[in-house]
Amino acid sequence: MNTRVAPIAAPVSGKNVSGTDGSGKNANRRRALRLGVMGFGALVLAGCKGIIPDGGNVPTTGPAPVEGPVAGQLPDVDEARHRIALLAPMSGENAAVGQSMANAANMALLDTNTANIRITSYDTARDPAGAARRAIADGNRLILGPLLGDNVDAVKGVAKPARVPIISFSNDSEVAGDGVYVMGQIPAQSIERTMIFAQQNGISRFGALVPSGEYGKRASDAMLATARRTGTQIAAIETYNRENNSLTSAVRRLQENGDYQAILIADGARIAVRAGPLIRDADKMARILGTELWSGDAQIAQTPALRGAWFSAVSDARFQRLSDSYKSRFGSAPYRVSALGYDAVLLTIRIARDWQPGTAFPVSELNDRGGFLGLDGAFRFNDGVVQRAFEVREVTVNGMKVVSPAPTSFD
Repeated sequence: MNTRVAPIAAPVSGKNVSGTDGSGKNANRRRALRLGVMGFGALVLAGCKGIIPDGGNVPTTGPAPVEGPVAGQLPDVDEARHRIALLAPMSGENAAVGQSMANAANMALLDTNTANIRITSYDTARDPAGAARRAIADGNRLILGPLLGDNVDAVKGVAKPARVPIISFSNDSEVAGDGVYVMGQIPAQSIERTMIFAQQNGISRFGALVPSGEYGKRASDAMLATARRTGTQIAAIETYNRENNSLTSAVRRLQENGDYQAILIADGARIAVRAGPLIRDADKMARILGTELWSGDAQIAQTPALRGAWFSAVSDARFQRLSDSYKSRFGSAPYRVSALGYDAVLLTIRIARDWQPGTAFPVSELNDRGGFLGLDGAFRFNDGVVQRAFEVREVTVNGMKVVSPAPTSFD
């Protein structure tokens, strides 16, 4: 199942994004990328792959496209530049998201004054394998994307024989490995961070409301795995669907069957604002917990029943600072997931310092245990799966308050 994004008039696909003239130098620490740039707006995309529930809201406006030469019309020789392919939906129902990521990738080059990298976007909407074949034929040595985890196998089938690594924007950890790196936010990591913070604050018994489907299953698995590691208890997990009175019944069953101190609502804002009052009617004292899907959604702070709730997400501090620049360049706000495109390019720029154009991408550099610093904070890869530094936020009457900052490194 793929999460649907509000359809926008499709921008021109297959655009090339290349570096601007300049020194190509940027201030890099040995194990981190520094950001001193401006960027995107604060709109949030609920998800990009089947494991994300459909309950979150998505923005209904998208950015203007970036103009450039069409993919497939690249010069035969590019001795001074690295060729990088960005694979994303540039047409169809998710076109605005793909174009937003392409714009973000372009911004990363412009903001760092990078001249030795050429990024070309390829449309995966109808034929992800075909997009990968065109990218390989054009001489690209690294693939950023695809956006949807369902497309990874098709792209991998083309990229692996060509020995071209993939940095996917999916949040499905199961597609990682064998040349595929997963860069999207992993829901299990957000849940683990929140549960550990709750334990540190005296909570040892948890209940949960999880949606039917793959996301709910992975949320349940994450809770059970964290409980085993931390010695806490899962009192009850109740599943619901989004039709009729299923959520109400799940809350009632949870109250009847669970001896809990906190309840996790493993869903987006639309479901959370429905579940919060139901939980409060049944239990005035239980702490409500959320997931990374709550980040950036105003409905959460506007719901009195969710006041005092905790959830974990990557920090928005740098993303907020980048917002004005993106809007001034493209005339509208981006999707929150565009940060992945920006950070993937920053990662490539860092590694490209010692990478000779025309040679294979030095994939071993992705395994730096010290990690990297991007728009969404510190991250590194473990067996091809991104590990991110999450902060814990509390919902208050005045909005969101950070109650446990995200670590700035993996030291």
